[in-house]
Amino acid sequence: MMKVRTRFAPSPTGFMHIGNLRTAIFEYLLAKKYDGDFILRIEDTDQERKVEGAIDFIYDTLNLCGFKIDEGPNNEKEYGPYIQSERKDIYKKYALELVEKGKAYYCFCSEEELEEMRTRANERKKPFLYDGRCSRLSKEKIEENLKNGVPYVIRQKMPKEGITIVEDVIYGKIKIENSILDDQILLKSDGFPTYNFANVIDDHLMDITHVIRGKEYLDQTAKYNLLYEAFGWEKPKYIHVAMVLGEDGTKLSKRNGDASFMDLYHQGYLPEAIVNYLVLLGWSPKENKEIFSMDELIQNFDETRISKSSSSYDVKKLNWFNAHYIKEMANQKYLEWIKQYFKQDTLNKTEEWVNKLLLIYKDHISYGMEINEVTESFFKEYSLSEECQEFLNSDNMINDVLACFKEEIASIKDWNEENINTAISNTKEKTGAKGKLLFMPIRIKTSGLMHGPELADTLYLIGQEEILKRL
Repeated sequence: MMKVRTRFAPSPTGFMHIGNLRTAIFEYLLAKKYDGDFILRIEDTDQERKVEGAIDFIYDTLNLCGFKIDEGPNNEKEYGPYIQSERKDIYKKYALELVEKGKAYYCFCSEEELEEMRTRANERKKPFLYDGRCSRLSKEKIEENLKNGVPYVIRQKMPKEGITIVEDVIYGKIKIENSILDDQILLKSDGFPTYNFANVIDDHLMDITHVIRGKEYLDQTAKYNLLYEAFGWEKPKYIHVAMVLGEDGTKLSKRNGDASFMDLYHQGYLPEAIVNYLVLLGWSPKENKEIFSMDELIQNFDETRISKSSSSYDVKKLNWFNAHYIKEMANQKYLEWIKQYFKQDTLNKTEEWVNKLLLIYKDHISYGMEINEVTESFFKEYSLSEECQEFLNSDNMINDVLACFKEEIASIKDWNEENINTAISNTKEKTGAKGKLLFMPIRIKTSGLMHGPELADTLYLIGQEEILKRL
């Protein structure tokens, strides 16, 4: 069996968005499941959209996610170079080979002529398809244009009748009408290949066995197949995956301002939680299980279980995954991690106090930056909201509970959680209050909050003197 080789081929246009990363995860798991190679290739044929430093972002993202890149721009092997702008001569050679074979042709049409064709197509309310006029130029005319330096592109010559069949692991056999296929540009006038052409050449030359891409490109795959056939090359296995939709039902994209991996990472989402969440967007394991380590994902991944239908990106579900991974962290590791997100002014606080504060909220946060929101009451002026006031006035017993609790707190000689819990128990015994009528008045009056971590932990951090003042 031929060694499985998959490739992740992003454009260097900024941070990697979530939909793109999910494709990378599928490609990585597929390669590793079969002990194959995972290749990184940079598709920078659209030079105008290239962003400085974007290749580093891609590497940082894949490294943080725990992907071992077997080959790529920073790890060159015999299939390089791995950046498309460094492979221009290769594409030109193959484009000219197709011209020789009569499967492609020089197109000298100016932008004005193409605009005129587009306008006519719009008027007829039909999609624009190039009319192939340059494919009918005489050999003499072509030679004359080339000799005179007339700018040209090279277009693929599409069959105008019949069908092209695309075989896909998820969707089976798809029939594409050749009449809807445009004579696509293979080589642009600046000598750069188009995305579709470069992909086919590189996938063949790099021995890529499986191509995972968005379902929205399924029709385009017919053009790929015709290129493979024109060269007499073996086609890779195609796996088209349905889109990840945003919470508003539209396709996730950087242009829509949707979260990228780095945005999430900087907000305090853990890479392993992001990977675990994303892999389950459009893929289901055999067993009813949600939490997977990378090794378990590799072991359990089955490409035939990728879903045909779109999945929705749900921040609440991502938060659930992330909260799980935060809870699983060892306390020391958690403290080192959470302190990079903690922005409160702790000038008058001891390290022990800060560590305790951060630890009591370990089970109460779902991402790093949230620590500031949940702990802000410890750093701002004490006050009671209208809702808090309303609760304190909701039952006559509440004043008795607070008066009793104040006496109990005042009598504590050694300030620790155990003695605070004893004070709460004594208040329960003396007043007969329990549940909501016991805990809520104490929490509200002492912390200004209606909910929070263990009450004794919270009171310990507020301090005996401050609590007596508030009571």
